[in-house]
Amino acid sequence: MNIEKLKNNISSTVLIHVIIWGLFMSMALIPFYENSTDINADFFVQWVTGIALFYLNYYYLVPNLLLHKKAGLYITIVVVILLILMTIRFLYFMPEVRNPMVTRLMNTAANNQLQRGPHQGKPPLFFKIIPTLFYIFIIAASTVIRTLTEYHNNEQNKLIMESNRTASELNYLRKQTNPHFLFNALNSIYSLAYKKSDLVPDAIVTLSEMMRYMLYETDNQTVFLEKEINYIKNYLELQKLRLNNIENIYINIHGETREKYIEPLLLISFVENAFKYGTDYKGAAYVKIKISIENDNLDFWIENKIQDYTKDPDNSGIGMNNIENRLDLLYPNSHQLTILETDGTYTAHLKLKLDQLKKTNT
Repeated sequence: MNIEKLKNNISSTVLIHVIIWGLFMSMALIPFYENSTDINADFFVQWVTGIALFYLNYYYLVPNLLLHKKAGLYITIVVVILLILMTIRFLYFMPEVRNPMVTRLMNTAANNQLQRGPHQGKPPLFFKIIPTLFYIFIIAASTVIRTLTEYHNNEQNKLIMESNRTASELNYLRKQTNPHFLFNALNSIYSLAYKKSDLVPDAIVTLSEMMRYMLYETDNQTVFLEKEINYIKNYLELQKLRLNNIENIYINIHGETREKYIEPLLLISFVENAFKYGTDYKGAAYVKIKISIENDNLDFWIENKIQDYTKDPDNSGIGMNNIENRLDLLYPNSHQLTILETDGTYTAHLKLKLDQLKKTNT
């Protein structure tokens, strides 16, 4: 937040407080005008000290004592302040005419007493404690407001911290995705170069298109689904260049992909995993992909044959763990992932609600 914006916020807050106190004092002045009574010094003392007490309690006593579990010290200080304020008012201001509403009640009570006996002119004790009740109300109001404000701020801070934590995790997972893909792609090109294949230039061009997408598109929170699917198609073409048997590699897409958004590089881990475990030592692969889009629902299905493969316990499963973590973070209540492994076939089925995210820059 820049200094100018901070100054504007402070000015707005001060103006709001002035207006609120002005309204309260205006309502308190109504009885003076209704009864044509002069405004006495006690009225101003009451409001000035009341407002000062409000902010003392709001900005210092509650946050530094009450909210720090020092209730005993807080109550002691409040009682002492009340005693000091009331002593000052009774000694210096209370003999003057009071608030006209209170005065009217006091006169009525005094008249009643005059009819009864010798205690004329002495107001009942109740009217003497009204200023104390005013201060107690001020303390109670400022305490409740500050407590609720602190609770609200704490909840907001928790949300911000959770949001920052989620963003950090997503950045970490994205950074894992890029080198993971690059490692696999370079392996594919290396295989072609090792065979002295004439397809190496085509592979490099395909890889450059994919890298351009990764560099310039995936910094966004979401990307167009159409571009994400084109990225998967390029990856398939890159794999086909290095394999000997590509008859069982295909992708079917049904539905409208335009104006749909998805988290970038979300599906590629499924595809990488399928080629990693679905390619045999002869260079033959069995990978089938189906993508169906209906309204804002994505249905992604991928199947591969499980070939004889010795897993590296330190490196295997990075892609799938990555994708599951990202799904939990980005689509916690709007995805369903089913993974089946039967009779040498591995199947992953993902249902996703696309309208949970919009294309925005991170």
